[in-house]
Amino acid sequence: MKIALMMENSQAGKNATILQQLSEVAEPLNHDVYNVGMSDENDHHLTYIHLGIMASILLNAKAVDFVVSGCGTGQGAMMSLNAHPGVVCGYCLEPSDAFLFNQINNGNAIAMAFAKGFGWAAELNARYIFEKAFTGPRGEGYPVERKEPQVRNAGILNQVKAATMKDNYLDTLKAMDQELVKTAVTGARFQACLFENGQSSEIEAYVRSLLD
Repeated sequence: MKIALMMENSQAGKNATILQQLSEVAEPLNHDVYNVGMSDENDHHLTYIHLGIMASILLNAKAVDFVVSGCGTGQGAMMSLNAHPGVVCGYCLEPSDAFLFNQINNGNAIAMAFAKGFGWAAELNARYIFEKAFTGPRGEGYPVERKEPQVRNAGILNQVKAATMKDNYLDTLKAMDQELVKTAVTGARFQACLFENGQSSEIEAYVRSLLD
């Protein structure tokens, strides 16, 4: 699995801590981690709105399989990511949230709070969230006897989202303020992840047109 970590300006100073915890969980499982957001306060400036654009591009281009995002409360990042086609983002404050989202909703992104409640042993909480998010099978249901309706409902929700976003994915990006999108895609690590792993020539061409 390819996992993108993206953090915005208000919590960029915690990137090294979160990246370490994510890498120490993901790498022994043979998952690749791409740190595509801000690495510190002096890095390419991003808000949680940019994170939604970045996540949608990487997921729709199939450059990554999963996105770990967040902001101060995690709420803004969750709403921003879920505003885009092809992104199903869960809100994770503790390991049980990650486990239940994994088993019941089986989405492709999580949003975490990197300020609210981020106190003593916060790095351990982040590690345990990642362990529950990336260890073991997905979509098994919880409790297990509820698997069938939960899988069915998750599929229905995806169909509802697709029905409410009928436009071509690139059309949704082009309908936005192009300076906003350009800021989202200007980071060097984001570009490396997209251009090295992406499987959509159309999305790649669009991003390159913004950079040109």
